[in-house]
Amino acid sequence: MLQPFFMPVRSRFRSAGRGKILAMNSVFLRRWAPVAVVAGLAASLSCGAQDVVKHGRKYTPPPATAHIVVTVVKKFNDKPMDTIAVMFKASKDGHDTGNMEIRTNQQGQAIMDLIEAGSHVRLQVFASGYATHAEEFDVDENEKDVLVKLERPRAQVSAYTDNTDKPAVVQPGTQEHIVPKPAPKPVPTTPSTTTTSPQQ
Repeated sequence: MLQPFFMPVRSRFRSAGRGKILAMNSVFLRRWAPVAVVAGLAASLSCGAQDVVKHGRKYTPPPATAHIVVTVVKKFNDKPMDTIAVMFKASKDGHDTGNMEIRTNQQGQAIMDLIEAGSHVRLQVFASGYATHAEEFDVDENEKDVLVKLERPRAQVSAYTDNTDKPAVVQPGTQEHIVPKPAPKPVPTTPSTTTTSPQQ
C-alpha cells in the first residue's frame, strides 16, 4: 500500500523501500506536470497582455539641443584666455528658457550643450581689465562656433566725433600707477639787517 504524499520523508523511507518512493514521485510528476505547464503558459500570456497595455503619462522625448563653442582670445595677440566668465541667456518663441554661466578652459573655449536648437541667445563675456563683450545670435543648426576677441576698455564714445579705431585707455601689458612728485617748496628769504653806528 502506498503511503500518503504528505507523509514525512523519514517515515516514508522507514515504511517503504527506495523503489516505491521513486515510483510514487514519478506518478506525482505525470499527474501534475501538464497542469504546471498550462499554468506557466497562462502566466506568460497574461504578462504579455500587461506589457501591451500602457498606463500613465505618454513619454515625450527631450528637445534637441545644440552644441555651442565660444572661443575667447585677446585681440592684440590672439592668445586664448582661460577662466573667463561666459553667460548665456536663451529664449525660444518669446519665452525665457533660463540663464547659464560657465568658465573657459585652458584652450579659451566655453562649451555649452544645454540650449535647445532654434533658440535666440544673448551672449556676454566678462573679464577683469577688459571691456565686456555682448552679442546676440540664433541657434539654427546643431552646432555653433563663436569667436570673441576681448580688448582693453576704450575711451569714452562721443556722438559728435568719429569713434572709429579709437585707442584704448589702458594699453596691453602691465601698467604701473605713477604717482606725480610733489613740487619743491620755496625757500623762505630772511630780510637783511643793517647796523648803524651811535652818534657822538
